[in-house]
Amino acid sequence: MGNREDLLEGAKKCLREKGYDRTSVRDIATTAGVSMAAIGYHYGSREALLNQALFALLDEWGDRMGRVLPPAEDGRAAARDFGRVWESLIAEFFEHPELWLASVELFMQAQRQPELREALAVGVGHGRRGMAGIVENVPEESVPERSARTVGMVQSALVTGVMVQCLSDPANAPTAAEVLEGLRGLVAALD
Repeated sequence: MGNREDLLEGAKKCLREKGYDRTSVRDIATTAGVSMAAIGYHYGSREALLNQALFALLDEWGDRMGRVLPPAEDGRAAARDFGRVWESLIAEFFEHPELWLASVELFMQAQRQPELREALAVGVGHGRRGMAGIVENVPEESVPERSARTVGMVQSALVTGVMVQCLSDPANAPTAAEVLEGLRGLVAALD
C-alpha cells in the first residue's frame, strides 16, 4: 500500500480505538507509519480523512450485514432470519462501540459542515437501500426506490434507535427477541 492507503487504514483503526473527536493527526500518522504532513497532502485535513475512513468502515459493516443471511430460496426473509439480522446488529453495537459512537460524532460534525452534510445524505441514502435489501433479501442494486424510502428508512431508524439504547444503557439493552416482539406489537396496533 502507498501512503494514501496507509493513512486510510490508520484512520480506520484510530476511529475504532479512539473515536472521531479523540483521534489526532499524530495518532493517525503514527498508526499509519507516515508523516503528519502526508495527511494534508493526500486528504487536505484530518476531518476529511476521518470522514472518508468512517464512510469506509460503515460500508464494510454494511457488506458484512448483507452477508449475515444467505439468499432465501423463496426470495423472502423469514422471521427467524430477521431475528438473526437483529442479533448480528446488536452484537456489532457491543463489539465495536467506538464505530457507532464515531457515526454519531459524524452526524454532529455534519451539522456544521455543509459539504459533509451532503456526503452524509448520500451515505444515508445508500444505507437505506442496503437495509431494504437485507430486509427484503434482495441485492442492494435491485431494491426499488420506494422500498428504500419506506422499508429501508424504517429499518435504518430502528437500527439507530436500538444502537443508541445499547450504547447508552448496555445493562438494559434490547435483545433481538424484544425488538421482534416490539415490531409485532406495532404491527398489531396498526391492524
